[in-house]
Amino acid sequence: MPDVAAPQPRGFVVDRKDGRPQLPGSLHTNRRLSQWLGFDEPGRVHVYTGKVELGQGILTALLLIVAEELDVPLESVRIRSASTAMGPDEGVTSGSLSVQDSGGALRQVCAEVRAMAQQRAAVLAGQSADAIEVQAGRFRTAQGQDLGDYTSLLKGIDLDIECAGAARPKTAAQRSLLGQARPERIDLADKVFGQARFIQDLRLPGLQHGRVLRPPTLDATLAHWPAQEVAALPPGVRCWADGRFIAIVAGSEREAETAATRLAGKIKWQAGAPLPEAHALDAFLSSAPNETTKTAERGESVWPSDGLQHQAVYLKPYLAHASIGTSCALALWDGRRLEVWTHSQGIHNLRDDLVKALAREATPVARDDIVVHHVEGSGCYGHNGADDVAFDAVLMALRCPGQPVRVLWSRADELTHSPLGAAHRVALRARLDSTGRLSHWQHELWANGYSSRPGRAPVPALLAASERADATALPLPINPPLAAGGGAERNAVPAYVVPNLQVIHNRLTVMPLRTSAIRALGAYANVFAIESFVDELALQVGEEPLAFRQRHLEDPRALAVLQEVVQRSTWWGRRAEEPEGIGHGLAWARYKNTGAWCAVIARVQVDEQVRVLKLDLAVDVGMVVDLDGVINQIEGGAVQSVSWTTKEQVTFDREAITSNEWLTYPVLRFSEVPEVRVHVIDRPDEPPLGAGEAAQGPVAAALANAVFDALGVRVRELPLTADTLLRAVHAAEAA
Repeated sequence: MPDVAAPQPRGFVVDRKDGRPQLPGSLHTNRRLSQWLGFDEPGRVHVYTGKVELGQGILTALLLIVAEELDVPLESVRIRSASTAMGPDEGVTSGSLSVQDSGGALRQVCAEVRAMAQQRAAVLAGQSADAIEVQAGRFRTAQGQDLGDYTSLLKGIDLDIECAGAARPKTAAQRSLLGQARPERIDLADKVFGQARFIQDLRLPGLQHGRVLRPPTLDATLAHWPAQEVAALPPGVRCWADGRFIAIVAGSEREAETAATRLAGKIKWQAGAPLPEAHALDAFLSSAPNETTKTAERGESVWPSDGLQHQAVYLKPYLAHASIGTSCALALWDGRRLEVWTHSQGIHNLRDDLVKALAREATPVARDDIVVHHVEGSGCYGHNGADDVAFDAVLMALRCPGQPVRVLWSRADELTHSPLGAAHRVALRARLDSTGRLSHWQHELWANGYSSRPGRAPVPALLAASERADATALPLPINPPLAAGGGAERNAVPAYVVPNLQVIHNRLTVMPLRTSAIRALGAYANVFAIESFVDELALQVGEEPLAFRQRHLEDPRALAVLQEVVQRSTWWGRRAEEPEGIGHGLAWARYKNTGAWCAVIARVQVDEQVRVLKLDLAVDVGMVVDLDGVINQIEGGAVQSVSWTTKEQVTFDREAITSNEWLTYPVLRFSEVPEVRVHVIDRPDEPPLGAGEAAQGPVAAALANAVFDALGVRVRELPLTADTLLRAVHAAEAA
């Protein structure tokens, strides 16, 4: 009988306390060489990875790493999309860790395989391995004798063995591609020329189309089922209710959409508990039930009464992922085997939760009978509806054995039922001594947890699992441990020299709106607050914000990015010449306090609204693998942060989310994108660091600081819309 035992909850990081010899990155838990590389096809290297392409260019970066370490042409490397049927299990693509974890693993695996092939070539030539050169994937002696390629030399050698970890990857001096080559993005041409690459484009023979009608809130109940209307649906259109989960399946997309539209107006829902007052978000966060922990504490807890003391509160609203493409998945059930195509960022985690969610079926599905394939789709650098829509498709496929079912969410589904980024409140307090130096600092925050991804709780974190007749409540969002970067408390510990410090974290234990991972997690709100507050402190002592920061920093790489961004800017030095209404701001952070360093300067225009004109960013990601990829990641993160910071917020009344279309959830338009310049500091002798989430927090703070520079009014609430600015002006006048 197949094993249908529920998988154990997964952790957030590679488990290195298992007693085994240490191996780099994800190789530690995926130790066989055959999990990563294949050489069955002459002239080709097949690469398997558990990380997925979200538009961040990770597949191109991994291609560069493999070509570099094996000395093979770029065009000979084939990267296989992640699938549970083959390749390593690398958990979730998140946390800006793909180059570190997957790239680090591949560097070591390639070095190991290269050494094996080099040794075989040396035996053939009767020479030492050191005398064998590798050029364009061919092994040659110093005299020019061709000894073969990887395929021929590795023939008969079993790669299904554990990596010994003995071979050494190339040193910086030996490398010729990393940080220097500018390869074509392997995913880009299809996207630019409209070829079928995304999951929304995927079609299988005999495809059925599904739609879901959902309750407006997490605890609303079904009050009226329109039985007559359901019975009157056209032949071939099926509709059923399983608790609060209402599914529609039809032979064409038009029929499915028509039926969903018709029934949506007939189904009645009973409202659940009222949502918080949207205009009293600060009060809700500070008064909601919570668990309090101390994230960091050092020095004395009692503050002297003298010195300059300052305090302020900052607020970030709920945010939607708002991907342009809505969530989509396909599933096929043949009576024994379940196959799923998804744009989930964690296909193995999703498979774990599918097992849990189907455990109470008449015929549970064993983990080994589920195959999940990644197909590129709506990337969000967080937890959007990809996993939920995959389970929607699975539930429909189980009712349609032998027929693949494709489920596509609507725009309203995407904006109202995908997990959101948590609302986040930060209260800061600091003391400066008689010399103007920081002596005490307190950071207290209130927010839901920043992760309710699949695979990390005893119960499934899939939306439909909480809606079915045998529902299991969605798990409350949790936070990664601080050793893994933290969640709500990510970047809450300031990087400045301050002898007396306290960081307090209040994790909400109620979840009126469903929240989970969003790009940068709590770092966006915490860096926005800290770097705004530092500007306020500098003003209190009459010091330039840059000089104040430099005086309180000891980290040379932090000082370097600050220096780099102002020196490379073509406009920062001419700030005094600007007309009224133009403002400038500066901010920086080291992502997670262990990742990439990023400094930002911003130039904005403020009249009725905030218009971002220019952004300069300096970034240190250690060893640069793909220079173009780093620039794209930083630029993309900066533009997204501009959108979050100046426009985006989830709106709701007491009964439902009301920001359910682009008119009510506006995002940055192409015409509003500022000029962005990225300056990369390459450190080839340092480990590589991820770039995907380094810019969000610093950009938000730099914009807020620039608005103050232009307006003379401190705005501590996001987004920086006309309404928010007006409230800040009125509050300043009242004060």
